[in-house]
Amino acid sequence: MSDQTKKLYPESLMMSYGYKPELSEGAIKCPIFQTSTFTFKSAEEGKAFFEVAYGLREKKPNEELGLIYSRLNNPDLEILENRLTLWDGAEDCAVFESGMSAITTLLLEFLRPGDYVVYSAPVYGGTDHFINHVLPRYGINHIGFRAGTGNQEIRQRIEEAGALGKVALIYTETPANPTNALVDIAAMRQLADELGSEDKPVYVAVDNTYMGPLWSHPLQHGADFVLYSATKYIGGHSDVIAGACLGSKELIGRVKGLRTFIGNMAGPWTGWLLMRSLETLKARMELQAANATKVARFLAGHYKVAQVYYLGLLEPGHPQYDIYKRQYSSPGAMLSFEVKGGEAEAFRFLNSLKLIKLAVSLGSTESLAEHPKTMTHADVAEEDKQAIGITDNLVRLSVGVEHADDLIWDIGQALEQV
Repeated sequence: MSDQTKKLYPESLMMSYGYKPELSEGAIKCPIFQTSTFTFKSAEEGKAFFEVAYGLREKKPNEELGLIYSRLNNPDLEILENRLTLWDGAEDCAVFESGMSAITTLLLEFLRPGDYVVYSAPVYGGTDHFINHVLPRYGINHIGFRAGTGNQEIRQRIEEAGALGKVALIYTETPANPTNALVDIAAMRQLADELGSEDKPVYVAVDNTYMGPLWSHPLQHGADFVLYSATKYIGGHSDVIAGACLGSKELIGRVKGLRTFIGNMAGPWTGWLLMRSLETLKARMELQAANATKVARFLAGHYKVAQVYYLGLLEPGHPQYDIYKRQYSSPGAMLSFEVKGGEAEAFRFLNSLKLIKLAVSLGSTESLAEHPKTMTHADVAEEDKQAIGITDNLVRLSVGVEHADDLIWDIGQALEQV
């Protein structure tokens, strides 16, 4: 294969894809376009830009469209969106000022009063709250199922709820936060096709935040949408809040349309920070996964640890092993474990950490630890917490890029205080 035709890897394209230095005084990195408004060369050009921006006509072949207003488009935002599509092989991407903005905009665009969203549990606490407490205000219903539940049982629940013909979206977060439980994306696609019709399709959305754009690509397994809290691995430095939604040109066009009028698009500073982070995403995530594997093995052998939830510890014969091997290229860098005891013992462990920071969020360069039951998932109903394994003694770890020996030392000394 010649140099002219070689298809470059995403990590090679993260430094330059979609950016033309000659349009920015030769700057090797994309500048921050801190402007609200862009000028037109002529009235005719402005008319053409607006016709396409508001869907009055399709873009003509080879037509170069310019910029109008940063609520609609901005160079930092557009280049970032183009680069993000490379990892997941998506046709288009919409970036938001937070992960919840991406999630809520998707749900509001594809759900109508009377519709049902079928969702896996556990999901991120903010998502759980929006589905259970906000969407019902607009007449949108929900049916939950535990990760690992078969399609036949899910369908039975839908029938019992009288929701056949009313399901519009299947929403899943896999691996689940914080238990690492897995959902079979291909099975969700099959269920969606069975429940939907040509006139009323059922879409599948997957929150892939736990795996980032490197270790799993849900669109390849039949999902219509892949969602990220870009704050996490994509941002990776605990200094920016952002979200992303990827999928086909047609469906993301609808997401962007609602985004325009809600006004929750990412700004130029957010776009610039995320482009910086994308350049090191693969290097960071690979080191984090290597560290997490060492930490998980240490925890699995510790006498004060009752149970460890980490994909890298799954073995052949485990009910979720086949899904893990089919959907993921790495066990990732997120794990949770049960300290022997209850809340008091879990808190003693967390309060005794010296290197690892006691904080929520995940996917950053620094390692973080938190108590899901009283922190990230505090708003989840008590009976649901117990059913999905969010217990008093459960601790969640997001493993960073520190030296693995130092992380293991810190965890070990903290466990000795329990």
